[in-house]
Amino acid sequence: MDDKFDFPACAVGTWAWGEGANGSKMVFGGKRDTVTLKNAFSAALKNGFTLWDTAEVYGMGSSERLLAECIREAGDMGRNVLISTKHMPLKKYSPGEVRSALLGSLDRLGVSRADIFWLHLPRNFRQNVNECAELVNEGRIGLIGLSNFDLEQIIAADKQLREKGLRVGAVQNHFSLIRRDTEQLKILDWCHENHVPYFSYMVLEQGALSGKYDDEHPIKGISMRSIRYNKRVLKKLRPLIDELRETAHDHGCKPAHIAISWAIAKGTVPIVGITKPSQAEELACTRGITLSSEEISRLEALADRSGIVSKGIWEPKISNV
Repeated sequence: MDDKFDFPACAVGTWAWGEGANGSKMVFGGKRDTVTLKNAFSAALKNGFTLWDTAEVYGMGSSERLLAECIREAGDMGRNVLISTKHMPLKKYSPGEVRSALLGSLDRLGVSRADIFWLHLPRNFRQNVNECAELVNEGRIGLIGLSNFDLEQIIAADKQLREKGLRVGAVQNHFSLIRRDTEQLKILDWCHENHVPYFSYMVLEQGALSGKYDDEHPIKGISMRSIRYNKRVLKKLRPLIDELRETAHDHGCKPAHIAISWAIAKGTVPIVGITKPSQAEELACTRGITLSSEEISRLEALADRSGIVSKGIWEPKISNV
């Protein structure tokens, strides 16, 4: 992969594939069946979704290992898979940290190279970016990605890489109808101006914008997402959720498709998690949806009116350039 890579309209996320700490049960409230996940992978691949996003912290490596099994069992089709994985930097920089993390991920994934390798947080990013540059030159990394960085940090990292004849290859941040504040819009504008792909995660806000839930039908169980999107929050989001449902009805699709199509219309590459074969097939439906400017404006106005701005506790609030 190089800077001329033709990115697909959507990438597939595997956050919900992991087990144990930072895994599916803790984050999403339920354990996923391995056989069903493998069938979901096959269905997604058959529908042309070749870019798969994971991370060392998703189930503390278990997501990467399961993805490796899926790729291996896919045979020839598995050779088309593009790997996007991430390293969560330590609070205190340790020389060789990035190299060690990458080699660990590659071993779990059963591949020799990461098409996109992300720094999952901006901790010690100057040192970590230098290590990433070395790994690009060695052919271990295709593109250097920055995830959960603010604009100042992105610009600083890009300048640092340009001095080495490289550049930031991609940005991956939280972006949705309720996470499109000024901070993210400025980053998105910078990405467009500099021809850097912007990958948007949590476009469905872990199901809160899927149309499946509302204040009368809240997320069941106890998990990170049920706490974040509780009945009080869902009540504030109800007008937006109803608009997503109505717009979906007009397009003959599901509300989730509208939220995803909105993210595509804004010039991002959404990372959409799937855990069932039917979800992979449904994701393919977004290819035929084009939202009008009026529909986009209505959705954004209702999102603003909700007063909800979603921001994860893991997202840096203060620049540490």
